[in-house]
Amino acid sequence: MTYRRLGNSGLFLSSFSLGSWVTFKNQVNVKSAIEMMSYAYDQGVNFFDNAEIYADGESEEIMGDALKKMNWSRDSYLVSSKVFWGGEKPTQRGLSRKHVIEGCDNALKRFKLDYLDLYYCHRPDVDTPIIETLRAMHTLIMQGKILYWGTSEWSAEQITEAYTLAERYHLTPPTVEQPQYNLLHRERVEKEYSGLYEKYGMGTTTWSPLSSGILTGKYGNGIPEGSRLSLDKFSWLKEMYETPEGKMKLKIANELQDLAVKRGISLAQLSLAWCLKNPNVSSVILGASRLEQLEDNLKSLDVLHLLDTELMEEIEVITNNRPEPHIDWKKH
Repeated sequence: MTYRRLGNSGLFLSSFSLGSWVTFKNQVNVKSAIEMMSYAYDQGVNFFDNAEIYADGESEEIMGDALKKMNWSRDSYLVSSKVFWGGEKPTQRGLSRKHVIEGCDNALKRFKLDYLDLYYCHRPDVDTPIIETLRAMHTLIMQGKILYWGTSEWSAEQITEAYTLAERYHLTPPTVEQPQYNLLHRERVEKEYSGLYEKYGMGTTTWSPLSSGILTGKYGNGIPEGSRLSLDKFSWLKEMYETPEGKMKLKIANELQDLAVKRGISLAQLSLAWCLKNPNVSSVILGASRLEQLEDNLKSLDVLHLLDTELMEEIEVITNNRPEPHIDWKKH
């Protein structure tokens, strides 16, 4: 395993981290959680990601039970949660001071831990002033309940406002953003956030590196039974890939699959290694539901050296989605 610094903080995360089983609520129990988390930990993974909405809190309970049984030294791993969707009542949703603080307390109870290493604002809240959320996060840090806080899928403008207000009012700024990032979804990480990495030292822990399974190659000959697109609760995802844009993404995935085969690796390994080629990615969150998937995904580190300039350019030709750089008007 290799480790990367989380932005300009002193915290080092494993290049690959393990996300919780958001999509497989009834397929993962404490036993299988221990199996996957133990394997990941033995391979050097030190970051385990979660959220209050995942399986309505059950995911955090399962992870907490697993951590208790494994009895790892608390200073050897990192755990995160995210706050936004904690229930159906108005006081259980969003980023108000009340929900941010109570959401953290509830997560700690489910995890059976004294503190969270990372705590994310799962989405921006248009009804809550950013300064209110900032003060709540600062309070939690002063109380020792969280060590670092961050955002997830916030716009560059919203993140900039958070950093600006934190400096103005001497509050703890965010350290990390958790955006979607993969070969089919690049604009935000590579272009919109481009000014934030150096200016604020923002780190990223990216999710959906395999684009909901599209970049595994499993859909090259239709939808296999038991796959995510075959499940009723993911009918919205299936419909998304039945649109012209979705069909184009499937076509790109098939071409990338052929390229990966020529290089003697799997499409999943090619896709995961590609994410790590971006120096602004602090950790890539894996979402395996079976140990076999996790084993294969972690092997992507072994093929990272294969992604040389030539192969990266071949990938660009196939995807044809490299974000246009910001225009330097001084040169025009």
